[in-house]
Amino acid sequence: MSDDKTPLADTPLFDRKAGIRGYKLNKMAMSLGEEPNRKAFLADEEAFLDSYGLDAETKAAVMVRDWHEMVRLGGNLFFILKISAIDPTPIIAIGAAQAGMSVEDFMIQRLGKRNG
Repeated sequence: MSDDKTPLADTPLFDRKAGIRGYKLNKMAMSLGEEPNRKAFLADEEAFLDSYGLDAETKAAVMVRDWHEMVRLGGNLFFILKISAIDPTPIIAIGAAQAGMSVEDFMIQRLGKRNG
């Protein structure tokens, strides 16, 4: 890593333990690839999450769209991106959240881009 880059803050590792922990979250997120599930999610998000048996901590992370917390709780980024398509949330915003940075700082520090 070059000296002009800051290390990523507390990046969770997606390993076997995380995969087991996040199984219900990932299963729910993958189900959003089907239109009836997206409609059910939008109609009553809490009931939809309950139907997958998400625990209170995971459910809260999804409902406030805490991307970093979802990954920490075992969410696979490729799966939770399905959730981001519901709102929609730009992938840059998710990357910034993962790095613990504002979107503007993320754009500058990680991508070398400035708005305007």
